[in-house]
Amino acid sequence: MSAPAIQWYPGHIAKAEQQLTQHLNKVDLVIEVRDARIPMATGHPHLQRWIKGKQHLLVINRRDMVSAQARQAWDEWFRSQGQTPWWCDAKAGTGVKQVQQAAIRAGEQLNERRRKRGMRPRPVRALTLGFPNVGKSALINRLVRQKVVDSARRAGVTRTLRWVRLGQSLDLLDAPGVLPPRLDNQQAALHLALCDDIGQAAYDGEGVALAFLEMLVALEQQPAAAVPPQLLEQRYGIAVEAGPGAANAWLSAAALKHTSGQSERMAQRLLDDYRRSVLGPIALELP
Repeated sequence: MSAPAIQWYPGHIAKAEQQLTQHLNKVDLVIEVRDARIPMATGHPHLQRWIKGKQHLLVINRRDMVSAQARQAWDEWFRSQGQTPWWCDAKAGTGVKQVQQAAIRAGEQLNERRRKRGMRPRPVRALTLGFPNVGKSALINRLVRQKVVDSARRAGVTRTLRWVRLGQSLDLLDAPGVLPPRLDNQQAALHLALCDDIGQAAYDGEGVALAFLEMLVALEQQPAAAVPPQLLEQRYGIAVEAGPGAANAWLSAAALKHTSGQSERMAQRLLDDYRRSVLGPIALELP
């Protein structure tokens, strides 16, 4: 990608990570939430260091935003790595009950060990952990069946840590999204920008849109990605021509047709359409 490097590490994330390390010794279970469209890019490189032998529940949110084939491929891949993924759509509530049951089972195992040591049972303390805007707060609101934490599909909504009680069996700690201080993998950083999982100040929208256009052409050759044939032509009335400079040519033509020649506005429209699934359930990453 020829656009400037993507980097984003605002002060509230640095502060949140400091608070996170202080609370980690108080939790029994880490509920890691990832974005189904980019399950690798939303995996934090420090996760294993934070878990330190604690029980780990891998939740992949926004299952509705990828095809069934992509979900199946990733499910098989994660299981081959010794992990059980729990797929959900926190916005609609699909799969959330299964996540809750898995967390409660983890708590039962914890309390069984406590009983054997002569200790009284207590609610399991679970930390929800993940990148910004992957749906952690939406998941908590679904789990407790009411809006107890702020939630929106943009990065940086949650800025402080907060405990939430789920019945008598589970206490959840909602934490702000955490990022590594540097995004060394710029392809992963591009995926984060496309999915709105980092702040818009971190990247050039037009450059990201151009990279997305090139990516769509490549993804058309992978059935599991679920890119419909002639997607852009059907949606915007302009086909992507083959060859060098095709993405720039498409954006310029689309801008003339839809936004009075303003390529920046057209780039934002394209990105918004992807993020709202107007273009369909498209997986940006496949195993």
